[in-house]
Amino acid sequence: MKKKILIFSIVFFAVDQISKIILDKVLVLGKSYNIFAKFLYITKAYNDGISFSMLQGHRILIVLISIIIMIFLYFYMQKFKINRRNILAFALVFGGLLGNLVDRVIHGYVIDFIDFYVLNYNYPIFNFADSFICIGVCMLLYAIFMGEDNENTRK
Repeated sequence: MKKKILIFSIVFFAVDQISKIILDKVLVLGKSYNIFAKFLYITKAYNDGISFSMLQGHRILIVLISIIIMIFLYFYMQKFKINRRNILAFALVFGGLLGNLVDRVIHGYVIDFIDFYVLNYNYPIFNFADSFICIGVCMLLYAIFMGEDNENTRK
């Protein structure tokens, strides 16, 4: 299970980093580019906080929290049933955490660019790593709900 998670994590990490490198070079900070009017825009933003810009200015704390979460998940994944969904879920979370962690260590902030409007509400700008983490966490919550997170279900 660990080898597959590692391989997929690297793929998700690469997708995140490549998208950030390209878009950081070609986009103007703060400028929105219309993809689907009144719904989806690409807007380059730098975020030195976490989700919804919380903990701004606390780079060291965010880096430490990210590392602690990755260590916890590494040991916690040993208790999960081995199946494709759980492998994918852990890979998404690890790849996303690593993508944002690398940004914070190198730049001091993450590069965000996906900008949604939903019913005239401008959702906070995010990136692929954020999406990977959210999707992976939802998948893990589903696995926990299904009882796949205890040692008795390992196969």
